[in-house]
Order: sequence, then structure tokens, then C-alpha cells
Amino acid sequence: MADVKPFKAIRPRSGLEDRIAALPYDVYNREEAKREVMREPLSFLRIDRAETQFTDDVDIYADCVYKKAHDLLWEMVKDGDFVEETLDCYYVYELVMDGRAQTGIAACASVDDYRNQVIRKHENTRADKEIDRIRHVDVCGAQTGPIFLAYRSRPEINEEVARVKTEAPLYDFSSPDGIIHRVWRIAEERAVKRIRQAFAEVGNIYIADGHHRCASAVKVSGMRREAMPAYTGKEEFNYFLSVLFPDDQLMIMDYNRVVKDLNGLEETEFLSRIEKAFEVEKVGAEPYRPERKGTFGMYLGDCWYRLTVKEPPLGTNPVAALDVAVLQERLFGPVLGIEDPKTDKRIDFVGGIRGLDELERRVHTDCKAAFSMYPTSIQELFAVSDAGMLMPPKSTWFEPKLRSGLFIHRI
Repeated sequence: MADVKPFKAIRPRSGLEDRIAALPYDVYNREEAKREVMREPLSFLRIDRAETQFTDDVDIYADCVYKKAHDLLWEMVKDGDFVEETLDCYYVYELVMDGRAQTGIAACASVDDYRNQVIRKHENTRADKEIDRIRHVDVCGAQTGPIFLAYRSRPEINEEVARVKTEAPLYDFSSPDGIIHRVWRIAEERAVKRIRQAFAEVGNIYIADGHHRCASAVKVSGMRREAMPAYTGKEEFNYFLSVLFPDDQLMIMDYNRVVKDLNGLEETEFLSRIEKAFEVEKVGAEPYRPERKGTFGMYLGDCWYRLTVKEPPLGTNPVAALDVAVLQERLFGPVLGIEDPKTDKRIDFVGGIRGLDELERRVHTDCKAAFSMYPTSIQELFAVSDAGMLMPPKSTWFEPKLRSGLFIHRI
């Protein structure tokens, strides 16, 4: 039984939403973040990455950086750049990329549901990556970046979303990357109750993207619980900012691989070795994108190949059945000697949003071979999470990315 509640969002004043909304903090390095804030001084990135307000000799994890984030956020609220709702609301958030729309609900999910595995994960988190967001959330007193959650579609929620989308949106704008963003508010008591009850009947919810932000919010909640003598369980820090999408709305893109060398093998010997596990067909100069599970593209020596696994994995292990696991176990490990893709510097990962041309470019610059993948499905993600297992690194790439700054949850 999932507890997904409405909340009093802090959100941009009408007319500023397109200037404030920003890509997630972790898609930029320091120099890129500074350039983006110079391009758009109101970008929420200046709060998410407050080191952009300092010279490069200031440590990005210095206390003054987090204090600056706090001050910038609450100054914008005080100045009226943000407004705070007086009623608990849900928000319908639609993103359109290349003509394809996906629509979710911005809300607050329960920390206890995460602890009790009602909200399920599919990857581990690293403590060093959590610390930054723990400090950011704790010092700001607010969650600023939504966690991307998925659930099995419910008709009651779909009906309320469809109804509100017939009305004029609160926001309707295009971001610099061409993504269209639209937001509607659901404040009517009947609709709010219906949505909350529908989520209570959903069963499990799954983290699609944002594992570190989620783990950080949970740890801040734990810190505040311990520090509060009159804890009730109803405090806002018991919930974390999320956007929840039904499974039939989501598209997972391919997450491709490039390798720096062939482990000392000549091309002909390498091809001979991989023929033990794969049917190898020469495709030619045209980039090859796999059409089905169990097939892979390979770019080697200015030529594309189609690889088809000869013996698909058997059994009920949902991780072993993933294409990313098959390629690791049948090719990267035994042929290329890449035993741990999390730490081996000879392998790199290229998000599908970059296209197959990027794979060719890498092979022509700093790599020896590239592999195009068939995307992991949302059902495979659910199966791994339900089994309490973890996906191999870089198994999923979700697009489009949720924007930070459209919804802020005061804790």
C-alpha cells in the first residue's frame, strides 16, 4: 500500500517558469554549470549547484556553498520569483520530446515506503555521492530535485489526468533542448482523494532514476526524526519530492558501450572468439540499431556487425536475462577481460540520446569498438526490483529528463 500525498508546492511565478526550470544538477560538470548560469541567471542550477556563485578556488563542497544555496532559494521566495501554494495539490507534468508525450504526477512519496520496500530500487548508491545532496537538502530545508518513479498504470489516475488536461495549463513552455513542458494543478478535494486512494492500491512503486537523491532524502528524514523529541510521523520530511509515471507512458532508451582496446587481440582473432557465443553478420557502413532483445550492434574497423546470442539465458534470474548482462558475461568478461564494468577504465558508456553517430565518433577517436544495445524494458526493471536484485551499471537511460525548480518541497 503506497502513500503518495499531495503537497503545497513552491513553484515559479507565472512567466518565470521557462527561465527557472533546469536540467538535473548531475548532468553538468562545474564549468558547464557555470556557463549555463551565465546564459540564464535565473536558472535553478545556481541553487542546485551553488558553487557557480564562487570562484573556482572554492571547494564545491564547502559550507559556504550550501549556505549560498539556502540563501538564494529563500531570497527568490521572498522576492516573489517563487510562489507557495496554500492548498495541498497534485500536479500533472507532461513532457514532449520528438512528438512523443509522457505524463506523470508530481507528488510526495513516503520515506517509510522506501524503507519497507514498497518503493523498490534497482541499483545501489554510493555514500560519497549521497553526502552532497544530504547537505543540500538539509541546509536548504527543501527538496529541489524530484525523484523519477514508475508504477503500474491505474485507470482512476489516468482519468483524473485526462480530465485536468482539458483545462488551461499553469505552465506551457519549451526548454532550450526542444522539450515541451506543461503543468496542471489538481486541487479539487474529490480528485485529490481519488488519486491518493488509487496510489494506495497500486502495490509497488519503482525508482526509475534518482536513486542517490532518494537515498539522501531518506537519510535527511532519519536525521530529523532523531533530532525531534515530539516526532509524529506526519512531518513533511517524512516524504520526498517525486514525479510518478505509469509504466505505459515511459520509454527507456538504449545505453550503449564502447571499449578502448581488444585485449591484445587482432580484429580477425577477436571476431573468431566472439563467434563462440554469437552469430556474427556483417551489416556494412550503415549504423545498426538492434531490432529485438538478444541482438547487438557492433562497430569495428569502420564496419557494423549484427551479433545474435546463440543460446539465450535460461531460468528465472531476471538480471541474467538482461541484454547488458548477456554482453558482459558472453563477451566483455571472457573475451575482453573486462570483469568489473563499474571500475574498469577500458569500458565507457554512451547514453542513447547521443545516437549511433557518437559510437562511430568514439571508435574513430579514443576507442577500438562500440556496441549498440536493445533498450531494457520497464517490465525488466520491475522484474529485477521485485526480485530484490540489482541491475548491472548503466542498464537504463530515461529521456526526457525531469526539470528541477518547477516543484520544490519544503521540509
